[in-house]
Amino acid sequence: MATPGPEPVTKIKHISSHGSNHDGCIADQEKAETTQDVTDEESGNPSPPPAQLQRWNGTTGNVLRFFSTLYCFILMGMTDGAVGALLPYIESYYHISYTVVSLVFLSPFVGYVLAAALNNLIHHHFGQLGVAILGPVSRLVGIIPLVFHPPYPALPIVLLFTGFGNGIEDSAWNAWIGNMHRANELLGFLHGAYGLGATIGPLIATAMVTRGGLEWYTFYYVMIGLDGLAFFLLVPAFWRATGKVHREMHMASTGGKRTTTRTVLRSPVVWLVAMFLLGYVGAEVSLGGWIVTFMLKVRDAEPFLAGLTATFFWLGLTVGRVVLGFVTGRIGEKLAITVYLLLSVALQLLYWLVPNFAASTTFVTFLGFFLGPLFPAAIVAATKLLPSDYHVSAIGFAAAFGGGGAALFPFAVGAIAQSKGVEVLQPICLAILVFILLMWWMLPGGLRMGGLEKARDNDERVGDDFKKAVGWLTGRSRAKTG
Repeated sequence: MATPGPEPVTKIKHISSHGSNHDGCIADQEKAETTQDVTDEESGNPSPPPAQLQRWNGTTGNVLRFFSTLYCFILMGMTDGAVGALLPYIESYYHISYTVVSLVFLSPFVGYVLAAALNNLIHHHFGQLGVAILGPVSRLVGIIPLVFHPPYPALPIVLLFTGFGNGIEDSAWNAWIGNMHRANELLGFLHGAYGLGATIGPLIATAMVTRGGLEWYTFYYVMIGLDGLAFFLLVPAFWRATGKVHREMHMASTGGKRTTTRTVLRSPVVWLVAMFLLGYVGAEVSLGGWIVTFMLKVRDAEPFLAGLTATFFWLGLTVGRVVLGFVTGRIGEKLAITVYLLLSVALQLLYWLVPNFAASTTFVTFLGFFLGPLFPAAIVAATKLLPSDYHVSAIGFAAAFGGGGAALFPFAVGAIAQSKGVEVLQPICLAILVFILLMWWMLPGGLRMGGLEKARDNDERVGDDFKKAVGWLTGRSRAKTG
């Protein structure tokens, strides 16, 4: 990614108070630096002029924070991606059914729901520092028991903590980066990091089990070390992003009033974006989570090649998020995601209907490629459609609520597959893709370039475009019959 050029602004405006101290910084100057930086960063509220948006490389502190969040998303991807690759081996190890083994997907949903409910409160009391501490610690609490391969009923309980840790980090870092300069590209890298983790996670886990002859739980020794490192990266990076700083800057930007989660949830845009993300993440993780089992049972692939198919899906997702992130903002989020989703529906149909292993691998790789940019684009759309003081709560809720799709839909696939077979994966994912396409069309702004930016100024409402389209089709139909 090209590095943005220098800005003709004062030092106080862009030096981060959360990074290392700079030469000769006096206390008053540092306080001023903190004020400006947190206005953009801790509260998630962008400054009105586009030129004043935070830049990822504006300060050394921002660079450290940005790469720390990328690392966290890699770990989140490894955690989610490896579950699907290990699923057949967990099933055989405990001698359990599809429905029972699917509980490993469902229990993190509870953690994500808690993260959605508590995100705003955590920011208010502890700031981003609280997220930096709770995220890695919660994941470690969920992962450490796995290496002792406890009785199966304990697995869904401990995985609740991984869901909570992933949920609060997912929401916090999306809200922060979603309000930066060139947010589409940066969110593409952020979610590309998730895809990278989801690519290497199944590859490492599959190799350890099929080539190394190790048990499924040995993979989590690796994750313990990596999550421990995340703690020591995040905490210093966000050390000064405290609750006190967040409260002061949030009150300064909202006239002394705290925007509560309850207020934010009255906006239909928030719920629409949350439902879109719920469906999207559900389709993504259902495909990634059950693809190995599908290839083994339906396409008769050998175990290692079936594991590679999951790797190719997540690799396509990663490349799509990074590459298409540069395309999406240039043609407009509404139009770009409409095109990506229509192509995804076509590829999902081909993946379902063409009974060939090589063809299925190709289709699912490109399916991942076009699904990749959907999550980042939804976050950017929310920042454009909602008032700035809604951003932390709204994006946090939508991201955490949507992340629950990673638990809910894969569990549903497993429960239905118990009686109907794992073939149900394909029609379920197809239905989800059609559903989120309709949700996307319900957002205001039309398909024109710049429509999202103008929608709030023009007082456009959710569903207005859909009503216009239905009215236009009805008018055309009456004209023909008349």
